[in-house]
Amino acid sequence: MKQNNKLKIINDPIYGFITIPSPLIFDLIAHKYFQRLRRISQMGLSYLVYPGAHHTRFHHALGCIHLMGKAIKVLRFKGVEITSEEEEALLIAILLHDIGHGPFSHALEHMFAKDVSHEYISLSFMKALNEEFEGELSTAIDIFTDNYPKQFLCQLLSSQLDMDRLDYLKRDSFYTGVAEGNVNSERLISMLNVKDDQIVVEEKGIYSVEKFLVARRLMYWQVYLHKTGLCAEQLLVKIILRAKELLLEGKAIYCSDELGYFLKHQINCQLFNQEALQMFAQLDDYDVIYAIKQWSSSSDFVLRNLAQMILERRLPKVKLKNKPIPHEKVEAKLAHIIKKHQLTNHEASYFVFTGETQNLAYKLNSQPIKILYKNGKLKDVSKASDQLNLKALSKLVTKHYFCYPKNNY
Repeated sequence: MKQNNKLKIINDPIYGFITIPSPLIFDLIAHKYFQRLRRISQMGLSYLVYPGAHHTRFHHALGCIHLMGKAIKVLRFKGVEITSEEEEALLIAILLHDIGHGPFSHALEHMFAKDVSHEYISLSFMKALNEEFEGELSTAIDIFTDNYPKQFLCQLLSSQLDMDRLDYLKRDSFYTGVAEGNVNSERLISMLNVKDDQIVVEEKGIYSVEKFLVARRLMYWQVYLHKTGLCAEQLLVKIILRAKELLLEGKAIYCSDELGYFLKHQINCQLFNQEALQMFAQLDDYDVIYAIKQWSSSSDFVLRNLAQMILERRLPKVKLKNKPIPHEKVEAKLAHIIKKHQLTNHEASYFVFTGETQNLAYKLNSQPIKILYKNGKLKDVSKASDQLNLKALSKLVTKHYFCYPKNNY
């Protein structure tokens, strides 16, 4: 049944009332591809650390479209030309920018389709929707793929100070309760301008940019790369790897048809066809969680115990270090698990493992954030700021993690 009144209002806990700006955008939100985002968690398994972090990609996409609408108004007020066609295209592009995320978002990226990014899948969904909507998404796709003549429009969608980042920092801060990430997105947007077809920040907004970059760094170490969340998400990866391994060995394990499709087939960019897209469109967190519940009583020791660890939050001990973990420490933990449970070295490696994680809050050489001075000159924020720590934020920080079962396991 067709909905006649499509200019609906949605109540968002962050921004208050969000208005759906056009009938086309209403139809895109109502589409089954987009509604699937209600079942894709925004922050993977971070809720095992921060119990409130149960928000979804659906929430985030609506927040992004709200902020993009604000940015368009600000830029128009300052004399920047944005046509009504460009406005709708930009709103569509930001609405659909994350539509290609799979179950648990970044936690399981590349696990169902090897080397296929969520951006690639988002573009595949957008192309499919463009056919269905008879070409009405063509300009949005050009902006999304950075093929639109007006470069600043593409930067509003994807850059080091885009609407995506402004929403997820504020939203994730709210739902986790980590106040350090609470950026003033409204203030930052009000300071935006365009110079030489580039998005810039007016001089008086420099402190807001500093706060934004520091907040981003703190959110990464405190939330996104929290050692317990990191360990839980690595367990989730290992559960999927073990399930794939058992299926390839010809062993029967329960899973939905959609999950089974990606576990049994080695999907890559070349094989990500229309059939794969339609199967992916039906795959979400619920498929994975229900499968893990079934696997928690599996006859396979590895799969059963990994599943129980996630469901019961009996997570391994995890250490985060600045230097690589000594080989002998890893071998000692492996030997203990092998002996205690009569496992092979390969099976034990599912429970004892190392890895590294990296954080780069600000990239100096990739679309730097430019500060616009009253005399018309532009300067990179890292040079314009009197905050010494902004230069430190542009250095890649690598930390090494070591996960192994606790003593009572």
